[in-house]
Amino acid sequence: MAPPSPPVDEAGRPSGADAPEQRRTLRVLVLAQVLSGAGLAAGITVGALLAQDMLGTTGLAGLPTALFTAGAAGTALLVGRVSQRRGRRPGLALGYAAGAAGSAGVVVAAVAGSVPLLLLALLVYGAGSATNLQARYAGADLAAPPRRGRAVSTVLVATTFGAVAGPNLVGPLGALARGWGIPELAGPFLLSGAAYAAAALVLGALLRPDPLLLARTRAEQRRAAGGAPPPDPDAAAVRRAVLLAGTVMVVTQLVMVAVMTMTPVHMQAHHHPVTATGFVIAVHVGAMYLPSPLAGMLVDRVGASRTAALAAGVLLLAGVVLAAVPGASVPGLAVGLGLLGLGWSLGLVAGTAMLGDAVPLAARARTQGAVDLAVAVAGAGAGLGSGLVVAWGGFPLLALAGGALALALLPVLARGARRTAV
Repeated sequence: MAPPSPPVDEAGRPSGADAPEQRRTLRVLVLAQVLSGAGLAAGITVGALLAQDMLGTTGLAGLPTALFTAGAAGTALLVGRVSQRRGRRPGLALGYAAGAAGSAGVVVAAVAGSVPLLLLALLVYGAGSATNLQARYAGADLAAPPRRGRAVSTVLVATTFGAVAGPNLVGPLGALARGWGIPELAGPFLLSGAAYAAAALVLGALLRPDPLLLARTRAEQRRAAGGAPPPDPDAAAVRRAVLLAGTVMVVTQLVMVAVMTMTPVHMQAHHHPVTATGFVIAVHVGAMYLPSPLAGMLVDRVGASRTAALAAGVLLLAGVVLAAVPGASVPGLAVGLGLLGLGWSLGLVAGTAMLGDAVPLAARARTQGAVDLAVAVAGAGAGLGSGLVVAWGGFPLLALAGGALALALLPVLARGARRTAV
């Protein structure tokens, strides 16, 4: 009697085993994420300060984050749909190219002193942020389900290298920009444009075979060869799982964006130099991405729901720390922003794994784009509202409100766990 065939997943892989092409896919994505991380973080560091300078008001300092997050929302949907039809490679390359164009537009707007052009350019600049996050899904397309959390985290952690370098280059980039007759605060967007353009070229040239298209092809080949098709998923269960995963990612994004956006403004009000702000943001962005392997390991070992619950607790702790430390304390602010980044990392990896487990290949990219649209819209609202909250009640109120909102995830996760158990 022949030995029984090992269990396989929907793409025909033995359960627990990654496809050989997965290693190449991850290498290419890691290289692109290193580049795009620099583009993402440099703009975050000075976006609110540039808007405050050009608009002349603190109340609208959150507008840049709202705009590039709104741009990220539209791009997430577009990249998801392009990826659904044509694969990850064209979708991701298109998104990064748009981010590069937006970065260039910000520089031109700063030189011309044009507020309307600045607002439009920031909207387009958000495409880079959305694409940076969409890349995590490409890392999981060929990953075996028991290794999906680690695959997602590998892509995310690669962002750390560029993202930590970007804010710490604010001073030199400002000096370079000033020497070229460009406003100092627009200098980091020079790096953003070059970094996003390079990421687009890397993905367009090297992301072959396309991981999503290959996963689909292998699933079709298995069906054609007479392999047992995966059972049809229960539509109601899929909707519930998507809603839960989306809620986790929306809440963590909302809390992170709101507090992160106003930290540079809070520090400027306490007369910190821009180099200190760059250091604190670098700590924050490093904590967003560097602990990703820990988040992936937790998801694979203890489950996505428990990891999401831990994210809520860490975000609450971040809010308490940021509300308690004096505004003059750079180390205290760095610790609070580090906790904020760690909570975001745990929530994003957990929510991404929930989504990947719930949605079949046939609708995966489209659904992922729609969820990231909701995440980006939440971030846009948080960026816009954060300035108003700080202008009305101060930065400590914003930090505590963010922590309280994160804590509200716990009953949602408990309810989802009860439904899964039934």
